[in-house]
Amino acid sequence: MSRRSTNRQRAESEGRGAERWAAWWLRFHGWRIIGQRVRVAAGEVDIIAKRRGIIAFVEVKRRKSAADLDHAIDSYRLRRVVAAANMLAPHYARNREDIRVDVILLAPRRLPRHLVNVTI
Repeated sequence: MSRRSTNRQRAESEGRGAERWAAWWLRFHGWRIIGQRVRVAAGEVDIIAKRRGIIAFVEVKRRKSAADLDHAIDSYRLRRVVAAANMLAPHYARNREDIRVDVILLAPRRLPRHLVNVTI
């Protein structure tokens, strides 16, 4: 197995772990997880969660240090999540729920940082 392949597998595993941790964080705060790793042509949404008439399309980012979190989400990635959320909204927001895009940022030894209704 190549070094690049091993690094990619490690990154994939860490990303999945971050998404599981973010899902538990959301559940702890009253959200119900209604979708995970949902892919459409426009991109992927890590978590889709519902709480009190709101559907949140959540992007999860994990970095090795808290200092790196400030640069974890950029406009390119956010546009992809927004495009995917727009494609998925009719399926998940059937009862006229409000929809929004959130970001959860994770770093070791830090509580998750939940950014609400992030815009481009």
